[in-house]
Amino acid sequence: MATIFRILGLCTAGAATIAASPANAHLATARVVTCDAGNCLLVQGVRASSDTVVRINDRVVEVEGGRSWQVRLPVATIQNWSAPFARTVQVSVANPVGSAERSDAVRLPVGLLGYNLELASLVVRAR
Repeated sequence: MATIFRILGLCTAGAATIAASPANAHLATARVVTCDAGNCLLVQGVRASSDTVVRINDRVVEVEGGRSWQVRLPVATIQNWSAPFARTVQVSVANPVGSAERSDAVRLPVGLLGYNLELASLVVRAR
């Protein structure tokens, strides 16, 4: 009976280790900030080394930082690189020497790539 509990404990510890590993963590996050160009998308993430290449929607971007990196891109640039009404951007981190690459769909803030409609008037009626 004690052997079963030991095996069960080892399986639980192994599952917790796998669930907490960085490979299962999100590659990057994105949020809107103000910058010189107006509104920018700040994409932040972590990579294995500072030699790795970061791509957003299959375009190489120059990032600031070492293992913890960040890049600010004008919202207009993100609109040009993405499909209309897109909800995510594809962020990839690749080692230039080897073929190891990690890729993740990073969620955009709600409505970032939507389009504003100019209403001439809005009629509201009470019933």
